[in-house]
Amino acid sequence: MACCVFCSLLGSALPLVASAADTYPARSVRVIIPFPPAGAGDILGRMLSARLTESFGQQFVNDNRPGGGNVIASELTARANPDGHTLFVASATHAINPALLKKLPYDSIRDFSYITLLADSPLLCVASLSAGANNLKELIAIAKSKPGRLSYASSGPGTGGHLAVELIKFNAGIDMVHVPYKGAGPALTDVISGQLQFMCTSPLAVLPQVKSGRLRAMAMTGAKRSRAAPDIPTVAEQGFPGYQASLWYQMLAPANTPEAIVKRLNAEINRVLKMPDFIEQLAVQGADPLGGTPQEARRYTQVEIDRWLNLIKKTNIAPQ
Repeated sequence: MACCVFCSLLGSALPLVASAADTYPARSVRVIIPFPPAGAGDILGRMLSARLTESFGQQFVNDNRPGGGNVIASELTARANPDGHTLFVASATHAINPALLKKLPYDSIRDFSYITLLADSPLLCVASLSAGANNLKELIAIAKSKPGRLSYASSGPGTGGHLAVELIKFNAGIDMVHVPYKGAGPALTDVISGQLQFMCTSPLAVLPQVKSGRLRAMAMTGAKRSRAAPDIPTVAEQGFPGYQASLWYQMLAPANTPEAIVKRLNAEINRVLKMPDFIEQLAVQGADPLGGTPQEARRYTQVEIDRWLNLIKKTNIAPQ
């Protein structure tokens, strides 16, 4: 009899679950961005939020929470109510932090619901005009002649831009001082002004500055040249074969977000990523759409975590 009652209750609950997914979102959706405005992740987040607002008929609102090497935004997401009304545009840093930081207030795999990969982009390494270099080889020569005198910016410790430069330093045998910022926007401002000499960041934010002549392009960090900037050689082409580092983004939610909501978001975001005009928006900024299933996004992240663990050991970067 107890079993019959349980089955009856379970059966009556199922329509409620379906109804909750069908009516999602019931209010505006907060999209947490771990970067300040004007950074690459912010640009991508705003592009996507605008499309999802149109698709779902509710506002998808960016909530910029920079700082802490993305840890602040990640923890905020992990602790949010798992009802689909809090999303998180995570970057490659989400997979770097477990290797770089000794203690995290969350687990990068277990404490999140994976929705889908969003976009992938090689980093663009740029130098200030005051650095006096026209290409990466010249910058390296200057750095070798002035050990510890050149400084490079990043959007925070453990970010893709930080480790991309550390790999260049390791391979080239040079010494440059790392100056971390709370996001790509303010870091880029100080490189443009000449306060710092070098930075590797996403083309989403920096290509316009190169085209305007305010910065000099040094190299792309991808395995091949970017279709958005085919005239800029890769790091590998300039004497470092096998060098590769890319910046990727994905959409996450708190762990235990209902599967039906995750599936709805996955389907809609994948639809947006296939739109020709959205693809063109990404291409202009040097990025390519990814997409895929939640399971693929989770596996991709685990592979990246393992890769960065091995890479950090090889470059002797001390965990913080």
